[in-house]
Amino acid sequence: MQAKDRIIVALDVDTKDEALALVKNLKDYVGAFKVGMQLYNSIGPEIVKLINDLGGKVFVDLKFHDIPNTVAAAGRVMTRLNCFMFNVHAAGGKEMMSTLAKAISEEADKLGSHAPVSLAVTVLTSISQNELEKEMLIKNIELKELVVKWALMAQESGITGVVCSPQEITAVRQACGPGFKIVTPGIRPAWSAKNDQKRITTPRQALDMGADYMVIGRPITRAQNPIEAAQKIIDELEA
Repeated sequence: MQAKDRIIVALDVDTKDEALALVKNLKDYVGAFKVGMQLYNSIGPEIVKLINDLGGKVFVDLKFHDIPNTVAAAGRVMTRLNCFMFNVHAAGGKEMMSTLAKAISEEADKLGSHAPVSLAVTVLTSISQNELEKEMLIKNIELKELVVKWALMAQESGITGVVCSPQEITAVRQACGPGFKIVTPGIRPAWSAKNDQKRITTPRQALDMGADYMVIGRPITRAQNPIEAAQKIIDELEA
């Protein structure tokens, strides 16, 4: 995998024009584009097709979390949309994830296409140990241990990868092995602002710890020159 293929740009914008302008400018410098709730809810599923048509790949970041049948149905929709990857909350449990994995495999076989990469979101990068205990009421377990347990549950359920913070990459890689995909947000180059992410690291550190893909938004999309910012990250990864 080339360094640029590891970069997933977060399209955290409201409009089709803003999103597609970023895709046109950056598609040769990054591996994929993340469409989250903000953009998906503004434009709808059409945005996935539009990005695909421009030659980009799409990570649909909607974090499905519902009863097994509902999440499986959503997974079939994602497969028909021909997205590159999408995610669910590991907190939805093993039955939800295993039902989903079976559904997307069946749908891909029916379409004669590749199944999208399915990812389980563990603990959001904005959550600290204190918030985990005091607000989410998950006690008597370290945050990193919880992430690893949920990653293993996802793997056992047939999910192909996980979303975790950089600080849990090494532990997840050791627990789940080399074939399990790891996507990490909370990536901040040394030259960029920290913003609201709490468990962060640089792109090169994430790569060295074993991440397959890294989601990077504002350091690229809000840079004065987004292409130049993306190239700086590529250079860092290749150093």
